[in-house]
Amino acid sequence: MGQDKDIEYLGKLQDYFAEHKTLPTFSHVAQLLGFKSKNAVTSCVARLKLQGFIDYAPDKRLKPGRRFFERIIAESTVQAGFATPAYGDSLDTMGIDDYLIEKPSQTILITVRGDSMKDAGIFDGDVVIVEKRPFANVGDIVVAILNKEFTLKTLGKEGNQFVLIPANKDFPVIRPEGDFEIFGVVVGQFRKYG
Repeated sequence: MGQDKDIEYLGKLQDYFAEHKTLPTFSHVAQLLGFKSKNAVTSCVARLKLQGFIDYAPDKRLKPGRRFFERIIAESTVQAGFATPAYGDSLDTMGIDDYLIEKPSQTILITVRGDSMKDAGIFDGDVVIVEKRPFANVGDIVVAILNKEFTLKTLGKEGNQFVLIPANKDFPVIRPEGDFEIFGVVVGQFRKYG
C-alpha cells in the first residue's frame, strides 16, 4: 500500500476516535477500512505503528500513537491578499501540540469572554493557550490576577508601575493598586468556525 492510502486509513481511524474516544477492535478495523482479511488489517496496523500513528495498549487493544494527532500541513501557503496559484502539496504532518505547546505541564487552555482584546485579534469565545508562569515581559499578552479575578490584557509599564492595557479603545488602561500577579503568558490561540 502507498503512503496516500495509509493516510486515508489513518483519517478514518482519527474520525472514529473523534466520535468514540477509543480506537476500534481489529474486526471493526476490517469493517471500517473495507478489508476482507485479518492479514490486511494486521499489515495496515503494522505500517501505521511503524510510522508512529498507532500503538498497542498493554491489553493488546489499539491506542493512539505519538503521531496520531498530527495534522497534514500544506507545503504551500495561502495568501490573505491577492490569490496565488495552487500546487499539489506533499503530505507532511505537524502535531498541533508540538507547534503550540512548549511546556505541557505548565500549559492550560482558557476560553475568552468579552471584547477588551479584540484589536489584538482575540475575540469572545476564542481559546487562548496560556503558559503558567509568574513573570512576563512588557508587551506580552498575559492572564493576570487582579483583586482575585482573572483578566486578559497586554502587560505595559508606566514609569515604575506595571499596567494592563486592553486592545479596545472602549476600555481603560488598568493601573493595579490592590493584589496583582501574573498568572501566565498567552503563547497561542485558536477559534472554531461554523
